[in-house]
Amino acid sequence: MILTTNTIIYCGQWADVVDFYRHRLGLRPTMERDWFVEFEIHTGAHLSVADASRATIAPGDGSGLTLSWRVADIEAARARLATRGEVSAVRERWDADAFFVFDPVGNRIEFWAPKPVPRSPQLTDRVINRR
Repeated sequence: MILTTNTIIYCGQWADVVDFYRHRLGLRPTMERDWFVEFEIHTGAHLSVADASRATIAPGDGSGLTLSWRVADIEAARARLATRGEVSAVRERWDADAFFVFDPVGNRIEFWAPKPVPRSPQLTDRVINRR
């Protein structure tokens, strides 16, 4: 059974990318080395940034990667991040509201929240009145 997950981004602009996740997104580092920083996204979920010049894996530089993170309040998350830089408008995607930011090497970070389930007046009436 998998207990934790860690996505590792290998990049050429290591210091800028680390700064982005630490200061712009406000992620807390859980481990730091001179070429590798691990951030906690949520209990059991981590994101690491590795300096590609010190690793055996080439940098992806934003190619083919989207980090997708569910948030409780899409508008509050967007407002907080908008004070720290550019964010996209909120859009509807797959029955959810979502917005995007990009890190310094072009990796897309999607923040999303499910749309509330519409309640029909008939269903609400049946539940309340037990009809």
